[in-house]
Amino acid sequence: MKALLLLLLAQLCSASLVPEREKDPEYWRRQAQETLRNALRLQRLNQNVAKNLILFLGDGMGVSTVTAARILKGQLQHGQGEESLLEMDKFPFVALAKTYNTNAQVPDSAGTATAYLCGVKANEGTLGVSAGVTRDRCNTTKGQEVTSILRWAKDAGEAVGIVTTTRVTHATPSAAYAHSANRDWYSDGEMPPDALEGGCKDIARQLVENIPDIEVILGGGRKYMFPKNASDVEYPHEEKHRGTRLDRRNLVQAWQEAKPPGKVAKYVWHRRELLALNLSRVDFLLGESRHPRVPWPQLGALGGTLGLLGRGGRCQAVPGPSGGRIDHGHHEGKAKQALHEAVELDRAIGLASRLTSTQDTLSVVTADHSHVFTFGGYTPRGNPIFGLAPMQSDVDRKPFTSILYGNGPGYKIVAGERENVSAVDFAHADYQAQSAVPLRQETHGGEDVAVFARGPMAHLLHGVHEQNYIPHAMAYAACIGSNRGHCNAAARPATPLLLPFLGLLLLLLC
Repeated sequence: MKALLLLLLAQLCSASLVPEREKDPEYWRRQAQETLRNALRLQRLNQNVAKNLILFLGDGMGVSTVTAARILKGQLQHGQGEESLLEMDKFPFVALAKTYNTNAQVPDSAGTATAYLCGVKANEGTLGVSAGVTRDRCNTTKGQEVTSILRWAKDAGEAVGIVTTTRVTHATPSAAYAHSANRDWYSDGEMPPDALEGGCKDIARQLVENIPDIEVILGGGRKYMFPKNASDVEYPHEEKHRGTRLDRRNLVQAWQEAKPPGKVAKYVWHRRELLALNLSRVDFLLGESRHPRVPWPQLGALGGTLGLLGRGGRCQAVPGPSGGRIDHGHHEGKAKQALHEAVELDRAIGLASRLTSTQDTLSVVTADHSHVFTFGGYTPRGNPIFGLAPMQSDVDRKPFTSILYGNGPGYKIVAGERENVSAVDFAHADYQAQSAVPLRQETHGGEDVAVFARGPMAHLLHGVHEQNYIPHAMAYAACIGSNRGHCNAAARPATPLLLPFLGLLLLLLC
């Protein structure tokens, strides 16, 4: 009898979770018919030449992260969550990208960045080079460099930019401009003697020298730009933030001095400085924070970037805003931080959509790789995304959170048993979700990632692709790079470009 009462109670509770409108079959039929009408409209393909390219890269934003972020967004808006729509969900074309590196089944962010920015698959840990380069071996680099879509746009005379919530020298954004046998060679202070003797350049130096006319660069990691032990402008007494360069160069000064006479190059290190700028009087912008959790709040950075890049009617090619901290949150097992970062990236996508037109702007949202992040446990409709499953384990009789990781720092054994999560604050921002295997850092996942596309030639992104196909499709749409036989100057939209480059690139890095 007790079991029957519990079953009836569960059924009543479940029924109460269903919105009244969803009990009517016509609700679902009308929704399906509207979706069908929208799908039929897509038969009229947008084959304009793209004046603007924006690539939003959510570092580590696998499909499970996208779904959980959708639910979180809806719950932050006081809904149940599942019925919510992310801005990327509204993009009409969706594909899957295979993320493996040439030598790795489960990839890293450097090899994947080389794929979706340079159009060539590469070995894990290497940046902007072919698979002929072996990680850590400087002497394998020469002649193996490959260029990115940012370079292709620059060579076509377009304005470009990089915005990221990680270090601008981190793997995801740096494949846009650097060629390195090791993604960790941020400055010469991180390079081994043999690499320095072999003539290889650190990534920060390449940021300044390889493509000196990038219009907008916003990210973190300024310590790699300054001489070793130079005090940080914001944290002068903290040793960990001091400069790292052995060559004693000030690369910010070198960046400014490399600009043509008469051009205004501004360097900022704080958000208030960025917001105070009169962008109509700025030709080049470099902003580097020390690498806080969100160095440049994405909406402010994206708005400013679009404003600067949109001047003069040139095409804005953006490795656009990058949601790099999604990846960092997952690596630490802190799902709350990862998912809130994904929601912030989605807000930036929405802003870019409002500032641009689908007639002349191709926007692509994707990820470099996934994570071993999941949520389940037969949770009912509207269950808090950071909440408990409605059941206990039928093995150890303890509750568990819906969100779990396959491996990572959340593995805890208390008195010889799995930790009882009801005794901890599992909704805290720093809570590390339980994992099956103990690791200091959670790992990437190996499954395909989604590619969302909207705008000119967005239909070229469809089905299942190798990840390196992405920049080739984008370049074809914008008539830059190698595929220009279909281009006709008269086909270009007459309206000026409103949108700068990217996002993450804003790139989100791992």
